[in-house]
Amino acid sequence: MKIRIAIAGYGNLGRGVENAVSASPDCELVALFTRRDPASITTRTGVPVYAMEDAVKMQDKIDVMILCGGSANDLPVQTPELAKYFNVIDSFDTHARIPEHFANVDAASKEAKKVSVISVGWDPGMFSLNRCYGQAILPNGHDYTFWGKGVSQGHSDAIRRIPGVKDAKQYTIPVDSALASVRAGENPELSTREKHTRECFVVAEEGADLAAIEQAIVTMPNYFADYDTTVHFITEEELARDHSGIPHGGMVFRSGTTGAANEYKNVIEYRLQLDSNPEFTASVLTAYARAAYRLAKEGQYGCKTVLDIAPAYLHPQSPEELRKNLL
Repeated sequence: MKIRIAIAGYGNLGRGVENAVSASPDCELVALFTRRDPASITTRTGVPVYAMEDAVKMQDKIDVMILCGGSANDLPVQTPELAKYFNVIDSFDTHARIPEHFANVDAASKEAKKVSVISVGWDPGMFSLNRCYGQAILPNGHDYTFWGKGVSQGHSDAIRRIPGVKDAKQYTIPVDSALASVRAGENPELSTREKHTRECFVVAEEGADLAAIEQAIVTMPNYFADYDTTVHFITEEELARDHSGIPHGGMVFRSGTTGAANEYKNVIEYRLQLDSNPEFTASVLTAYARAAYRLAKEGQYGCKTVLDIAPAYLHPQSPEELRKNLL
């Protein structure tokens, strides 16, 4: 019997989950829930589309609900609400608010005796796991996380809010010299500016003051002021042609020493290069949906994170097969 998956929300991430479930032979997509008019949505797989308020009527038809809304406004409300009725997975990524979100979802899941898994993706998510492994294995060391080269959707949105900007894409780019120093085990002390640069491609409205737009970008606090930032003004056609994708990725390092006199250098590196950020995140969500289903079958309940779930729960093979094939 296949794991019955439902999706809540059908943006880039929801479409990615549709593709990821299709690629998982032990899973099947049984429903899509939306706040839009269901009749207005055409899915790639032809999965039935329902209004979000109808979800609670379908508890017995769904094993795991994957939530594909945004972290700012959607998931803080949707995840604890849907956790009252379903095993749920979300990709909540506002790092500072994860403990609060966990507490809210945990309370709902425990009362309903359901499994929930929050903050699933690559950061938080796979990068979190690798930071955990690195610190546990090399206690005498330093963590380094680099993001990119990739599109930062939040920073792109911040540029688009500037008067005179019609559209924009912003790329976060690791600094090569900083990467080389970390890889060499030099344990550098790196400032924000020394780790990443930012490159902006901006479509200005006709007659806009380009100098004023550039100044507004490079001095924007919390977004660009602490980085070396380059601004390129391009046409709408160039933006569509050259910057339509959503690539991303990055690296997590743990650099530490071992030995009685700390004489041995060790560097752990985990790297992602992603053509599509939402498609990869969707694949991680789908693997953890499998884990949530298995945990629920064991009678477990409450909220979990990637740090709480053993790797074997993610893989479609049995533990016996994994011991034979992967150890």
